Amino acid sequence: MDKLYDLTERDGLPESLRVLLETFPREEWESHPNFAGLVAFWLDRHEMFRKLCAVMGTDAEAVMDKKMDPRAMQQRLSQYGGALLQQLHGHHQIEDAHYFPVLRKREKTLDRGFDILDRDHHAMDGLMTRFADGANGVLQGNLETGRFRQELTSFESLLMRHLADEEDLIVPVILKHGPDGMH
Repeated sequence: MDKLYDLTERDGLPESLRVLLETFPREEWESHPNFAGLVAFWLDRHEMFRKLCAVMGTDAEAVMDKKMDPRAMQQRLSQYGGALLQQLHGHHQIEDAHYFPVLRKREKTLDRGFDILDRDHHAMDGLMTRFADGANGVLQGNLETGRFRQELTSFESLLMRHLADEEDLIVPVILKHGPDGMH
């Protein structure tokens, strides 16, 4: 398999797929007229995923350091882990069914990038199942918090890679073409 397509091997998008990112660099996104609305909302969702992972990681470390009651962590893990999985699954469904097909038509030169993101979503399905199994193991008392923390770290690392690559590909397309037809 091409390393480019493998979420576990990739360390970013290739230069050929970062062409629009050079025209629309991250530090200028928020000041662009097409940022407000859809792009801001979409990036807020990504930030929520990052924050949920961080909170669950901090909680697991607090339990491991005996600074948090495991039951409190379990309660929060149930709430935050469930929210992460539910929201991430819905987010990917909307992207796959609506956003990606529309954006793919707008920037045909980035076709391979959309293929990468599609493969990521399929890979994330398995990673989300593994995360859920680990979280359920902690909730049922069948998995040590330290082992779950390792699983979460692995999950979070791959999710962060996907989110960054997705943002680098998608946001410049929306900034260039505008959000018309995306809602």
